[in-house]
Amino acid sequence: MKTFNQIIIQAKNGNPQPPQRIEKTDEEWKEILTEDQYRIARKNGTERQMSSGLCYSHEPGKYACICCNTELFNSETKFESGTGWPSFTEPVNDNVIAYFGDEFYGSSVIEVRCNVCNAHLGHVFDDGPKEQGGLRYCINGTVLKKTEE
Repeated sequence: MKTFNQIIIQAKNGNPQPPQRIEKTDEEWKEILTEDQYRIARKNGTERQMSSGLCYSHEPGKYACICCNTELFNSETKFESGTGWPSFTEPVNDNVIAYFGDEFYGSSVIEVRCNVCNAHLGHVFDDGPKEQGGLRYCINGTVLKKTEE
């Protein structure tokens, strides 16, 4: 389990090698994604707060990237953050998430992306459940798809 300080260092110094790389042109992404999925995943957008049905879903399973099907999060690490976006305490593997420094509403934060296809997912913060490491991966539900366990 990573600490927030380790994530900041990784964002500055580079991310791990992904399990694989998937690259497509903008036109190819537009063919397979909805307009909202494309805006958020490929153009760094943010969905409206509480707009995703995944916010309050807690059935067992995993959550995969909508662009490349890479499993990113497990329902066992999902929690109610009260923010209006699906929140997780950690990814399924260290090499599936990439971290980057970002300016978000005038503050410096850490952006999280799919390390396989570079899709924008959301941000990670250090205000998650302390007993589970203290991280909160605040993820746009639009860029996730639920898979069965």
